[in-house]
Amino acid sequence: MKPISDTKKKAAILGVGLDAKDGHKRITQAEKFAVVGGSEETHDRMTETLVKTFEDLKRRGRELENAPSSEVAELIHKNTPR
Repeated sequence: MKPISDTKKKAAILGVGLDAKDGHKRITQAEKFAVVGGSEETHDRMTETLVKTFEDLKRRGRELENAPSSEVAELIHKNTPR
């Protein structure tokens, strides 16, 4: 049995859109995030936000598992299309 300290941390982000009224089921999956539901516009905005957020983390040399939640929140806010 491995000691707990040797266990590698795992993290992912799940985006859930609740405004779909067209009957479509939208799912986008990537290595460390998934976006489900939402109208086409909402789903696309959430996906774009998370793609850009993970690109920024990579540029900073970080993985989601090791980034402080405040940094991830700041990047999500910065990358959300207005």
